[in-house]
Amino acid sequence: MTVLFVAVVQLALVLHVRNTLVDCAAEGARYAALGGHTVDDGAARTRELVGQSLSASYAQDVRAGRTTLDGIAVVEVSIVAPLPVVGLIGPRDALTVQGHAYAEDQ
Repeated sequence: MTVLFVAVVQLALVLHVRNTLVDCAAEGARYAALGGHTVDDGAARTRELVGQSLSASYAQDVRAGRTTLDGIAVVEVSIVAPLPVVGLIGPRDALTVQGHAYAEDQ
Protein backbone atom coordinates (compact mmCIF):
# COMPACT_ATOMS: atom_id res chain seq x y z
CA MET A 1 0.00 0.00 0.00
CA THR A 2 2.87 2.36 0.78
CA VAL A 3 4.52 1.77 -2.59
CA LEU A 4 1.25 2.50 -4.38
CA PHE A 5 0.81 5.72 -2.40
CA VAL A 6 4.36 6.88 -3.18
CA ALA A 7 3.86 6.05 -6.88
CA VAL A 8 0.67 8.13 -7.03
CA VAL A 9 2.36 11.05 -5.28
CA GLN A 10 5.30 10.86 -7.72
CA LEU A 11 2.93 10.78 -10.70
CA ALA A 12 1.19 13.86 -9.34
CA LEU A 13 4.58 15.59 -9.02
CA VAL A 14 5.51 14.71 -12.62
CA LEU A 15 2.20 16.09 -13.89
CA HIS A 16 2.61 19.24 -11.80
CA VAL A 17 6.10 19.87 -13.20
CA ARG A 18 4.94 19.23 -16.79
CA ASN A 19 1.89 21.49 -16.48
CA THR A 20 3.94 24.25 -14.86
CA LEU A 21 6.51 24.09 -17.67
CA VAL A 22 3.78 24.18 -20.33
CA ASP A 23 2.25 27.24 -18.68
CA CYS A 24 5.62 29.00 -18.44
CA ALA A 25 6.40 28.25 -22.10
CA ALA A 26 3.00 29.55 -23.20
CA GLU A 27 3.37 32.70 -21.12
CA GLY A 28 6.85 33.29 -22.55
CA ALA A 29 5.49 32.85 -26.08
CA ARG A 30 2.66 35.31 -25.39
CA TYR A 31 5.19 37.81 -24.02
CA ALA A 32 7.43 37.46 -27.08
CA ALA A 33 4.44 37.74 -29.42
CA LEU A 34 3.53 41.19 -28.12
CA GLY A 35 4.46 44.11 -30.35
CA GLY A 36 7.81 45.59 -29.37
CA HIS A 37 9.20 42.37 -27.90
CA THR A 38 11.63 39.86 -29.38
CA VAL A 39 11.89 36.10 -29.09
CA ASP A 40 14.86 36.62 -26.77
CA ASP A 41 12.57 38.58 -24.44
CA GLY A 42 10.17 35.64 -24.44
CA ALA A 43 12.94 33.15 -23.64
CA ALA A 44 14.18 35.35 -20.79
CA ARG A 45 10.63 35.70 -19.43
CA THR A 46 10.20 31.92 -19.61
CA ARG A 47 13.46 31.32 -17.71
CA GLU A 48 12.36 33.79 -15.05
CA LEU A 49 8.95 32.13 -14.63
CA VAL A 50 10.39 28.62 -14.47
CA GLY A 51 12.97 29.75 -11.92
CA GLN A 52 10.25 31.26 -9.76
CA SER A 53 7.86 28.32 -10.13
CA LEU A 54 10.15 25.29 -9.92
CA SER A 55 13.92 25.71 -9.97
CA ALA A 56 16.52 27.35 -12.17
CA SER A 57 17.78 23.88 -13.10
CA TYR A 58 14.56 23.35 -15.07
CA ALA A 59 15.19 26.56 -17.07
CA GLN A 60 18.62 25.74 -18.45
CA ASP A 61 17.45 24.77 -21.96
CA VAL A 62 14.86 27.31 -23.13
CA ARG A 63 14.58 28.13 -26.84
CA ALA A 64 12.35 30.61 -28.60
CA GLY A 65 11.76 31.32 -32.25
CA ARG A 66 9.24 32.27 -34.88
CA THR A 67 7.56 29.59 -36.95
CA THR A 68 4.41 28.98 -38.97
CA LEU A 69 1.48 26.83 -37.89
CA ASP A 70 -1.28 26.29 -40.46
CA GLY A 71 -0.01 29.28 -42.43
CA ILE A 72 -0.09 31.64 -39.45
CA ALA A 73 3.02 33.21 -37.94
CA VAL A 74 3.49 32.19 -34.31
CA VAL A 75 6.11 32.46 -31.62
CA GLU A 76 7.20 29.10 -30.22
CA VAL A 77 8.96 28.62 -26.90
CA SER A 78 10.27 25.17 -26.02
CA ILE A 79 11.72 23.92 -22.76
CA VAL A 80 13.81 20.78 -22.37
CA ALA A 81 13.99 19.80 -18.70
CA PRO A 82 14.70 16.85 -16.43
CA LEU A 83 11.89 14.36 -15.84
CA PRO A 84 11.35 14.09 -12.07
CA VAL A 85 11.52 10.36 -11.30
CA VAL A 86 12.53 10.36 -7.63
CA GLY A 87 11.33 13.57 -6.05
CA LEU A 88 12.61 16.31 -8.36
CA ILE A 89 15.63 14.25 -9.45
CA GLY A 90 15.58 12.43 -12.76
CA PRO A 91 17.09 11.95 -16.19
CA ARG A 92 18.26 15.14 -17.84
CA ASP A 93 16.64 16.28 -21.11
CA ALA A 94 13.80 13.77 -20.83
CA LEU A 95 10.87 16.20 -20.75
CA THR A 96 10.14 18.56 -23.66
CA VAL A 97 7.25 21.01 -23.70
CA GLN A 98 6.25 23.83 -26.07
CA GLY A 99 4.15 26.94 -25.91
CA HIS A 100 2.78 28.91 -28.87
CA ALA A 101 1.27 32.35 -29.36
CA TYR A 102 0.09 34.23 -32.45
CA ALA A 103 2.56 36.93 -33.42
CA GLU A 104 0.97 40.39 -33.13
CA ASP A 105 3.19 42.01 -35.73
CA GLN A 106 1.56 40.19 -38.67
